Amino acid sequence: MTLIRHLPTEWNKQGLLQGKRNIDISYPNSKIQEEIQHNIKLLSKLSPFDLVLASTLKRTQQTAKWYGYLFKIEELLDELDFGPFEGVSKRMLYKEYGNQWICNPSEIILGESLDHLEQRIRMFIDKYKECNNLLVFGHGAWIRAFVSLNQYGHINEMNKITVENNKCMVITSTIVDSVQ
Repeated sequence: MTLIRHLPTEWNKQGLLQGKRNIDISYPNSKIQEEIQHNIKLLSKLSPFDLVLASTLKRTQQTAKWYGYLFKIEELLDELDFGPFEGVSKRMLYKEYGNQWICNPSEIILGESLDHLEQRIRMFIDKYKECNNLLVFGHGAWIRAFVSLNQYGHINEMNKITVENNKCMVITSTIVDSVQ
């Protein structure tokens, strides 16, 4: 599976949490366009893809279009609902939850519980287990949670992982292979 975090938005640039807010990407500057071209070369080596997916939020769909892909919309890929923290600086979330956000996020409930995010990821894995080569345009918290779940069997390591905008990650094996 290949995961690409959406291109930067103005809110990303300001350090604001987006969550379920349907924010447009910013027009990619020349550096980002070079990164896109680099990733496209990598993707050409990994293709053909069984399926290309994007969330229901337009920032992932706009990113897929910049990459030149037609995609299927998959709501299980939607970003974590940050509830009252959407549109607020990440620092405020850290101030409120501190070490719990870093070391034990599965206990936190924002607009959506992080436990529910983990359940959505498990449902996604189960739904697409027959696909050998997926290309996914996704979101930061979702991708971090997926990587944590895949590597550790739970999402509690997700906030120790960094996934920059436009980061392309290739996951060669999925340890978590079904809904538990």
